[in-house]
Amino acid sequence: MNSIAPSPVTPGLAFSPVHGSTRLTDWGVIRAQGEDAAKFLHGQLTQDFSLLGLSEARLAAFCTAKGRMLASFIGFKLAHDDILLVCHRDVLPATLKRLTMFVLRAKVRLTDATDAFELWGQAGDAAGGTVKAWQKLDAPPGIARIGLCPAAGQHRCLWVAPTGHDAPPGPQLSPAVWNWLEVISGVAMVSAPIVEAFVPQMLNYESVGGVNFKKGCYPGQEVVARSQFRGTLKRRAYLVVCDEPMSVGQDVFHSSDDEQPTGTVAACAASPQGNWHAVVSMQTSSAQDGSLHLGSAGGPPMRVLPLPYPLLDDI
Repeated sequence: MNSIAPSPVTPGLAFSPVHGSTRLTDWGVIRAQGEDAAKFLHGQLTQDFSLLGLSEARLAAFCTAKGRMLASFIGFKLAHDDILLVCHRDVLPATLKRLTMFVLRAKVRLTDATDAFELWGQAGDAAGGTVKAWQKLDAPPGIARIGLCPAAGQHRCLWVAPTGHDAPPGPQLSPAVWNWLEVISGVAMVSAPIVEAFVPQMLNYESVGGVNFKKGCYPGQEVVARSQFRGTLKRRAYLVVCDEPMSVGQDVFHSSDDEQPTGTVAACAASPQGNWHAVVSMQTSSAQDGSLHLGSAGGPPMRVLPLPYPLLDDI
């Protein structure tokens, strides 16, 4: 898988580099254990877990039969028969219940392992420059460091350790700054307000390593593939800025239509500059011209910013 290197800071994002770690209290862990763990997840998620190496990680989605995302994960192997799926805590119970329904005779045990692990986000110097996006490093032993997509030119990683382990060394990072970095990375993880709102490409997952189009079937695979190869996709994710607070799930309107929203806020956070940034999934035509407004046709204006990664037209 191609790695995603730190990009230049997006125009309009004045940012003084920081480094440090913050505990990710809003994230949880599903654990899949057993000799069929990789095979089972391979048949349920948008990514290849059968061939996943111990030094790799995957961004992956769990979809309905109609291709709508129920959850998204950062997945990696502790061992070939022991896999962790990190996701938003607010979608974990329903996701675990639904995944368990499909286990049937597979030799795999799925559990909520949130209490068994410490999850930290690291940015800047604390994340180091050696781990690339979707790469897994075991350093020091017993600690997994998963490279995430960079943000504002900053390296980022997910730090995972057994509960009770010492916190990562170095300074503390503000949770608010981490949340903002998550948003401007352009990668929105599925949370409760947007469950079943999007197919993966509506959040650009095919462009950030979240969909494998060469693997076998999984729920929604036909819809996801058709969206990609038949040119039926009319919504993509965009990075936007607004002077007013935003919330996930909030509607976005375009000046061409006062009644029907053109998009939905998929992730958002306050920025260090005092305004707000968001990942908005919206009709591609709305990003080209006209004006965007939050909440209603007369709501606060929004402006589209360049994405920190290229959109892939060909897979």
